[in-house]
Amino acid sequence: MNRFSINISLRVSLLAITLTAAIWLYMHSMQPLAFLLLPLILLQLYGIYHYLNRINRKLTLFLESIRYEDFSIRFSADNKLGKSFSMLNHQFNEVLEAFRQTRAEKEANLKYIDTIVQHISIGVLSFDTEGKIELINPAAFRLMGIYRLRNIHELKTVHPGLAELLMELSSGSKTLYATRQEQQLSIHAATVRLQGRLIKLISIQNIHSELQKKELEAWQNLTKILRHEIMNSVTPIVSLIGTMQEIVDFDIAPGAQHQEGISDLREALQTVESRSKGIMNFVNAYRDYTTLPQPQFTSVNVKTLVNSVGSLFQADMKQAGIQFTLETDVENMEIHADVSQLQMVLINLVKNAMDALEQTSQATISMKLYLNNIQQICIEITDNGPGIDTDAMNKIFIPFFTTKKKGSGIGLSLSQQIIQMHGGQLKVISPGINGNGTTFYILLNT
Repeated sequence: MNRFSINISLRVSLLAITLTAAIWLYMHSMQPLAFLLLPLILLQLYGIYHYLNRINRKLTLFLESIRYEDFSIRFSADNKLGKSFSMLNHQFNEVLEAFRQTRAEKEANLKYIDTIVQHISIGVLSFDTEGKIELINPAAFRLMGIYRLRNIHELKTVHPGLAELLMELSSGSKTLYATRQEQQLSIHAATVRLQGRLIKLISIQNIHSELQKKELEAWQNLTKILRHEIMNSVTPIVSLIGTMQEIVDFDIAPGAQHQEGISDLREALQTVESRSKGIMNFVNAYRDYTTLPQPQFTSVNVKTLVNSVGSLFQADMKQAGIQFTLETDVENMEIHADVSQLQMVLINLVKNAMDALEQTSQATISMKLYLNNIQQICIEITDNGPGIDTDAMNKIFIPFFTTKKKGSGIGLSLSQQIIQMHGGQLKVISPGINGNGTTFYILLNT
């Protein structure tokens, strides 16, 4: 500050001397010389004004940098003006650096939050009062089966009624929406005010798999109870039948006069024993359904998997007169899955298709591998058999239900359980008993 005061004093003193000299020359009739000093006086006045306004300019520059978020500006030390001005410039720089760090942290946090939103499995989207999309993540695209959305009203052609539902859903409310793909979507709404604008935030979650999981757990619990009770009841019966057969053979038969009656009794006991063991074998056949091991996930090449299963049935289909085609539109696509369990599902579906074609002329089975419009891996198995009637379509994934004479009713329910454990879906489409065939879809996330 001392340097600043000295500089001001010197500038004012010099200006005063110049003014005095000009006045003295003017008073002594030397007007031309006096007028020659006038530009020097103006220059000195401008110098003092410029010198005094340096702080104002720095304050203006400092405030403008904050207003426009330009924190790259740096103020020089100004050591010539004294220690106080040097400290002032230093504080300016410190404040700008603090703002710069705050902005960098804010941008990093926003990027972090955006990364989380883009990678979570729950669909998230936001839109303004006009329906203009502000934010949408890949999960929302996948759940709604679309690849682009600029305005919420564009959903009308894909999901009738969904746009109106989202616009009218009040903050804090929840609702369910069933898509054309038979997915049950749980929708939750919230509203926020952003820079004076009202923004509605929507979260979308597919609870179809959760409902299937609960249904599966209910069937498993029921199966365990039935198996336990049946085995507890039938096992002693089988044991008693063995004892009764020994009584008949060693105590009653040797002294009996009516051997024909003894023979009928033996036959009845054998029938009861055979049917009891048949029930035990039947119940034990469902042990896999309730004790399926957790998948051992490894990196699996989907094309290799499908090709290997297709090659297993080449000879059997040729012998049965079935034309088999395999199309793969996916190259080098790998997923995390249990290869043995997925093979089990594919083998079961292909066998079911072959069984459905026993009475069909010019029988064909096609297997396709491709990415659907929401970037899910889709394995499609289609036959041109008689199809599945409407009543059976609602039951084919229920344990114990079968349309085959020798079927156990466990294959499709077990396959559905495996696909659910892989985070996917097993679906079926069949027009009915019109000879139009049946198509099973395995949908897996990439």
